[in-house]
Amino acid sequence: MPKSKRAKQISLTRTKSKGMESKQGLVREVRECCDNYASIFVFNVENMRNSKLKEVRTEWRHSRFFFGKNKIMAIALGRTPEEEYKENLHHISQVVAFCTRQLTWLTLPVCGQKLKGNVGLLFTNQSKDHVVDWFDKYSEMDYARSGFTATMTVDLDAGM
Repeated sequence: MPKSKRAKQISLTRTKSKGMESKQGLVREVRECCDNYASIFVFNVENMRNSKLKEVRTEWRHSRFFFGKNKIMAIALGRTPEEEYKENLHHISQVVAFCTRQLTWLTLPVCGQKLKGNVGLLFTNQSKDHVVDWFDKYSEMDYARSGFTATMTVDLDAGM
C-alpha cells in the first residue's frame, strides 16, 4: 500500500540553523579571550533588557561579554581536566557551589557558578575587587514586567 501524503511533516519556518561553523567560531573566540584576558567571571542575568545590557557593555568596552550556548562555552573552556584549554578552566563549567551576589538584573558570583540557565562569561583584565564593587554599585530603574511583586500598596476608594 502506498504511503499517505498526510503523514509528512513540513517545516514552515524560513530560519536557518546556525550550523557547526558558528559553534566552532564561538569556541575559537572564547579560547582567544582566555589567552588575551587575565580574569573570567561567570554572571547570571535575570530580567534582561537589551538596552541595559548595551549600557553595561559600553561601560566595560575594555572587556568582553559572551552569551551563547552554555554547553558550547563549557566545551570551549573544557569540561574535564584532560579537555581544558588552560589550567583550572574546567572548574568554571563544573563548579558545584552557588555563591552569588544579588543585583537588580545581573548576578555576579563570588566563588563560582555552574554554566546553567541565563549565564554568560565576562573576560576582563580588571581586578576582582574592582569588578565586584562596580556591579554591586550598578543599579538601573526599569518598568516591572508581568510576574513581579509590587513594591507598594495602592488603595482605591469606591466611586473614584
